[in-house]
Amino acid sequence: MSISSYPFDGQAVSEGQYSALFRELASHSGVADHVGGPGFHAYGDSSGMRVKVAPGFAIVRGHAVQSTATETVTIAAASAAQRYDRVVLRLDPTANSITLAVVQGTSGGSVPALTQTDTGVHEFPLATVTVPVGAATISAGNVQSEREFLGNSVGGWTTATRPKAPRTGRLGLNTSTNQWEFWDGTRWKDLAPTINWTMIEGAPASFPPAAHAHPWGDVTGKPSTFPPSSHNHDWDAITGKPSTYAPSSHSHSWSSITGRPSAFPPSTHSHAGYLTSSSTISWANGSKKPHSNAASGSGTWYAVWVEGDGTFCRNTSSVRFKENVRDQVINPDDVLALRPVIYDRKDTVTEGGSVKEGRKDEVGLIAEEVEAAGLDWMVNYLDGEVDGLRYDLLGVALVPVVQRQARQIVDLERRLATLEAKLS
Repeated sequence: MSISSYPFDGQAVSEGQYSALFRELASHSGVADHVGGPGFHAYGDSSGMRVKVAPGFAIVRGHAVQSTATETVTIAAASAAQRYDRVVLRLDPTANSITLAVVQGTSGGSVPALTQTDTGVHEFPLATVTVPVGAATISAGNVQSEREFLGNSVGGWTTATRPKAPRTGRLGLNTSTNQWEFWDGTRWKDLAPTINWTMIEGAPASFPPAAHAHPWGDVTGKPSTFPPSSHNHDWDAITGKPSTYAPSSHSHSWSSITGRPSAFPPSTHSHAGYLTSSSTISWANGSKKPHSNAASGSGTWYAVWVEGDGTFCRNTSSVRFKENVRDQVINPDDVLALRPVIYDRKDTVTEGGSVKEGRKDEVGLIAEEVEAAGLDWMVNYLDGEVDGLRYDLLGVALVPVVQRQARQIVDLERRLATLEAKLS
């Protein structure tokens, strides 16, 4: 049967069952006393190499032990180097006993480990004894208490004697810090910690003063006189005002002007050095010189660029104008994926408010589709947005397409020649 219950009348209850029961009731091993109390208090009185242990009652792994008189345990003679011993209550289920014992450390070593098994020998610490070199007696200063104290949901301890395997929610008073603390499953936390400003989440960095007032007598450094600040007066309260008012320099928005003409013929004017190598214009649209120039004559011809600030310049390609030259990797499939389209330009509204019809049936590419195809180096941007295309770079993009086709043609010719050779 996998389920058992106990203790009941007429039923045999084993030592292990009682031990398990009392371990749950006591929550852990400990002395039935309060922190700093006399129960099983170990101390030295400089009467020799011995430690005295006061009477007390304790639970060790569900087994009870009671001492009704002061007991004395012997400390071994001093070693060549300082040594640490531990006074313990030793549970031995095989011997059916809990006794006082001394766990002797090693010369020059640290505090010795304890034997703490679940079903066998389990040593419960009462105190650590420091044994100096050449010591002949154990004084009160040589004995440091290690006692843990009983308590189920609430208990008490020092920082050094906290429960070693607490359950989540274990609560107790830490007399080392004089603070209530609890085990959250990972670490001991203050039940009511002191809150400082750095611990507050979402605290503002500054505090603008709220509306408030100061008595005049509290204001320091105030001036002896007060020039009037900017303020208003009712029109009727102004005296000596003129009967008429000549208009001052001012401006009007275009839409507020009435009776304006529908067109403005240009007045007689001229342009000096217009569109020469040293001149710039703020906007290139409407230039009549390129429009009226016919392509004729000999000499060097250049494609003309208009920079973002309106500057005209020639398109140069010589390596002497370039640096950091490196290969541009172009995927022919990206170029072949481009979609030629025919489209109509949207109508535009002129400054005068009239609508100018957009051009119809233009042929080209969509800049956003070119950008999406990974060819963003052909795209022009204005104010962070896609604006236009460098159609002059389309020929560069087609070079790897043609190169790949040339390689394919060579490969096909080679394979065809091989096939013809086999057939002949």
